[in-house]
Amino acid sequence: MNADLGKLVLRVVLGALILLHGIAKLRGGIGFVEHSVEAAGLPAFVAHGVYAGEVLAPLAVIPGWYARIGAAVIAVNMLFAFGLVHRGQLLALNGQGGWALELQGMFFVAALALALLGPGRYSLNGR
Repeated sequence: MNADLGKLVLRVVLGALILLHGIAKLRGGIGFVEHSVEAAGLPAFVAHGVYAGEVLAPLAVIPGWYARIGAAVIAVNMLFAFGLVHRGQLLALNGQGGWALELQGMFFVAALALALLGPGRYSLNGR
């Protein structure tokens, strides 16, 4: 039971925090993402994948509906964020001595863990 409760907490928190980023992009647009994608030599339409990673995937992860797939999409989204936006910070430390990308790193690792663990019993796909 504790493992399933832990998976529920992980799903809800990861999904909610990523979804807030998606809502911001729905409201403000993805111009910055499009610029980053084009600067990397990729076609601009690739930027629309951010909606899958920050809106659709969290909406699947929170209730546990195909949460493994949603978590994997979030993890891939974070890899794109590392490569396109935060490349210069990969080995940097912040002012407090922590990793400059600790939030993004935590999002990535939490999504990877959820993709590997599954959503648990307290989910729409729970068994």
